[in-house]
Amino acid sequence: MRKEDVKLGIAPIAWTNDDMPDLGAENTFEQCVSEMALAGFTGCEVGNKYPKDPAVLKAALDLRGLTIANQWFSSFVLSKPMEEVEKDFIAQCKFLKAVGADTIGASEQSYSIQGQMHTPVFECKYVMVQKEWERFAKGMNRLGEIADSMGMKLVYHHHMGTVVQTAAEIDKMMDMTDPDKFSLLFDSGHLAYCGEDYVEVLKKHVKRVKHVHLKDIRPDVVKKVKDEKLSFLQGVRTGAFTVPGDGCIDFAPIFDILDAAGYKGWMIVEAEQDPAKANPLEYALKAREYIRKTAKI
Repeated sequence: MRKEDVKLGIAPIAWTNDDMPDLGAENTFEQCVSEMALAGFTGCEVGNKYPKDPAVLKAALDLRGLTIANQWFSSFVLSKPMEEVEKDFIAQCKFLKAVGADTIGASEQSYSIQGQMHTPVFECKYVMVQKEWERFAKGMNRLGEIADSMGMKLVYHHHMGTVVQTAAEIDKMMDMTDPDKFSLLFDSGHLAYCGEDYVEVLKKHVKRVKHVHLKDIRPDVVKKVKDEKLSFLQGVRTGAFTVPGDGCIDFAPIFDILDAAGYKGWMIVEAEQDPAKANPLEYALKAREYIRKTAKI
């Protein structure tokens, strides 16, 4: 891949977990961003310990040669008034622009089970009916319009335990949304987790992929989650996710497809683990070396 086209970042969720704050409670914001830079990354996403003042955050990142690449946005298009969703979305876009970012990653959290500790992730996922799909697509197109008017890109993060998880759901979402205003955040780990062919999904939608999460899985742990009817959060605690080069995914085809399509943008290592079991700096270094060898960047 061309170094001038691709920027490499890492998510803070390896240091401190947003959904389970006890994971990494001992790790400070300063340690997190310092170790990101030490491992050789130039960008990151926003975590729960990051300063809320954009000037303070940007100053801390500038010291370390880091920039914000994206931030998760929990949308509730299906279950809240659209005016409320838009208000929250605009506020987050303003924050991201203030810290120099141009991308916001939405994930529909209406009926999501990803944050429920005792709900089996493979058995209890909500499935939208057609009217809900229409409301969802209309809402996402609206958020895409807002983002575009603010000089931002809206990318959608498909995720285990949410209304857009499977390849078929991603296909339908992309068919129903505006390609000029709505793009895809491709996440290898979530597709592998639910048994989908992540390479085929990427091939199909690569022209609309504007952000990439490089996430790996441990298949034995995913099998345990399925067999024992564990929740998404229990899977995280057990070690279902890991960094590229430590799990089962071969990222070479992923890099090749992105390269052939002329992808330009961020690739973010994202692997939520228990930092007491998986030292964040050690795994960040492991991921960076794997990407260096495999993608040649």
